Amino acid sequence: MRVPLSWLREYVDLPAGETGRDVAARLVRAGLEVETVEQLGADLKGPIVVGEVLSIEELAGFKKPIRHCFVNVGDANGTGEPQEIVCGATNFAVGDKVVVVLPGAVLPGPFPIAARQTYGHTSAGMICSTRELGMGDDHGGILVLESHLEPGTDAIELLQLVDEVLDIAVTPDRGYCLSMRGVAREAAAAYGLPLADPALLDVPPANADGYPVKVADPAGCDRFVARTVAGVDPSAQSPIWLQRRLQKSGIRPISLTVDITNYVMLEVGQPLHAYDRERVNGPILVRRAEEGEKLTTLDGVERKLSVEDVLICDNSGPIGLAGVMGGASTEILDPAAGPGTTEVIIEAAHFDPISVARTAKRHKLPSEASKRFERGVDPDAARAAAQRAVDLLVLIAGGTAEAGVTDIAAPHPLRTIQIAADLPDRVAGTEYGRETVTRRLQEIGCTVIGADVLEVTPPTWRPDLTDPYDLAEEVIRLEGYDNVPARMPTVPPGRGLTEVQRFHRRTGVALAGAGYVEVINYPFIGESLLDALGLEADDERRRTVKLVNPLNDEEPSLRTSLVPGLLGALRRNVGRGNTDLALFETGTVFLPKAEQKIAPRLPVDRRPVEEELAALDAALPNQPRRVAVALAGERLPSGWWGKGGASCWADAIEAARTVARAANVELTVRQSQLAPWHPGRCAELAVGDRVVGYAGELHPRVIKALNLPERTSVMELDLDLLFADGAQRVSGPTVSSYPVATQDVALIVDSAVPAAEVEAALREGAGELLESIRLFDVFTGEQAGEGKKSLAYSLRFRATDRTLTADEASAARESAVAAAAARTGAVLRGA
Repeated sequence: MRVPLSWLREYVDLPAGETGRDVAARLVRAGLEVETVEQLGADLKGPIVVGEVLSIEELAGFKKPIRHCFVNVGDANGTGEPQEIVCGATNFAVGDKVVVVLPGAVLPGPFPIAARQTYGHTSAGMICSTRELGMGDDHGGILVLESHLEPGTDAIELLQLVDEVLDIAVTPDRGYCLSMRGVAREAAAAYGLPLADPALLDVPPANADGYPVKVADPAGCDRFVARTVAGVDPSAQSPIWLQRRLQKSGIRPISLTVDITNYVMLEVGQPLHAYDRERVNGPILVRRAEEGEKLTTLDGVERKLSVEDVLICDNSGPIGLAGVMGGASTEILDPAAGPGTTEVIIEAAHFDPISVARTAKRHKLPSEASKRFERGVDPDAARAAAQRAVDLLVLIAGGTAEAGVTDIAAPHPLRTIQIAADLPDRVAGTEYGRETVTRRLQEIGCTVIGADVLEVTPPTWRPDLTDPYDLAEEVIRLEGYDNVPARMPTVPPGRGLTEVQRFHRRTGVALAGAGYVEVINYPFIGESLLDALGLEADDERRRTVKLVNPLNDEEPSLRTSLVPGLLGALRRNVGRGNTDLALFETGTVFLPKAEQKIAPRLPVDRRPVEEELAALDAALPNQPRRVAVALAGERLPSGWWGKGGASCWADAIEAARTVARAANVELTVRQSQLAPWHPGRCAELAVGDRVVGYAGELHPRVIKALNLPERTSVMELDLDLLFADGAQRVSGPTVSSYPVATQDVALIVDSAVPAAEVEAALREGAGELLESIRLFDVFTGEQAGEGKKSLAYSLRFRATDRTLTADEASAARESAVAAAAARTGAVLRGA
């Protein structure tokens, strides 16, 4: 919201020496966010005056139109003689009043003006356009002023070229500050000054003579005010003061009627719409759209309507999208293109904020009106806004206000909030007192009665005030957040991280130490991404939690896996030239429960009880914490030292083992098949009989669909399942000073037998003398036999009290082979 300081002073009698920065500091202290204070005309210097064009000579022989003019500038040039000026614009004529910049003046830029010889004549000054004066971006021609102005009049003051404009970023809960009325109220409270409310107007009551209106959807439109003005002069133009206020506020002047509706919207905060009464066919009807209906809006676009859209209609059908944009069929006619509009219907209505927000988003049609309606507009301002627009049309355009007044209003019960008078004291940790609390609440428009317990009725323009703590916040911010004492909280002793939190930290540290880089992704996914991952229609990962109001229509759901987001980050990095990647992410996924429940609204005036918290937890989806890694490119870099090594499925499995070591659990790796992994290079990861995740190389179809590097590998583990047994005791290894005895064994087993199962059997059969076991070779081929594979293990034996003999080591080896043969059908190779 752009707020000209000169306009703000009309409603609040600010101190004479107060600058825009001073006002901004006060508003920031009151809780508003003032982004910038723009100094208009800071480098402007006169003389800049009104001139009357006396004669124009068209100069020939040049590539563009050139005009030699004599302009009457009164006594501004010190001689009273006409000023000789050469100009290239052609949109003005003899007798027009224009803005003349005399030699010695400086225009915004800075751009000094001096007399000079050009096109064979002396040009002692300049006739200006809007953009050259810093009034806007319009450079279509010379600015032509009203005909009654006297030559020599100071144009700097006339056009209000010097001003300060505060640019305020209005948060969604303070929609009332999208108006001069709302900002002026905040400024009045910040300075402790009275407010001249522009909405305090004498408005005639509703009567039966008003324009006929029917509201068929009270939920979408709970108030509709209509006023009519006849005899409007279609050639009347917006006065300079009105145009300048619109320009300073960031709105381009269009025509008188449209400018007045925009002006009143900025002043009072109530969006208005003007209809050409002669083009409205019968009574006005407010209803929801019907299937298949279309509307051509003022921007000339034909829009297919949704049944959720609230419409303004007449007998011919839709004539406007309620709260968003009017229709082209009833727009105010431009007198330059025809006879113009002489009879105007003013609409001032209050529409449901959610309906307006969804309509504007659905049609990708944000507007100044929708921006205000979706943040909350004062329903009681409609009558005053319509009256203000009528008054301006009568005053400027010479119209006649008709006696009929239409005012259809649904009942609005008053909202009363009970608040303890000392609640702001307890929240802020300081003492304000009942009188200060009452005064501050009254300054924002509340009605306050009571002593120890106050009954507060918020004003209609503050729909955000719903709870006692909202009122406490208002008192605290108006008294100044900088006056709230700063005290360090008392930390209860003996508390630290839980075991689960320590484990999560160990997981991140372990992966970072292994060379992985942590990333954080948005938790949103869409069906197209799940399709690219090759998930079947009945896959549980397709059962997602849908967002009611997603940030992106293509990603309307919460993730059920970390893999999609991680692959997106990997793809973006590869696209930027980072080809050797090892990424990891830890975070929650969201799994819907079998029975969906509605979350209760928790109170803010007390601590929720256990039943309320339990109901809230029951309504939330399951949110297990997971870790995932993604690898692409080289895991070991190439260089002068030799050829590196590309990352592969084994690295993904090793990442899982790294996480398992952080949890101090033994991970079992078994072959499996699960999308999006390659069916022959997918490992199932388990702790005992509990499956905790998967790792391996992605399926080639997935790599192609997501445009990923070849051989991209990923791993995902459920940390909650991995740590389900709690913290495990860490036992240090027994250190023996006696030598180790190494025995190798190669076993032939069926291809379907997992290597981990063979290893477990060998470990069990070898007994206590076995120190470690390592699989160092896997062989398949004709020598192993069809449907068979050869697994070669290195077994290390060691005793703590003696040197093992060869017979003891061999006996332990034979016992291990026997156990593997009994459990897995293994046969010693070469036997």
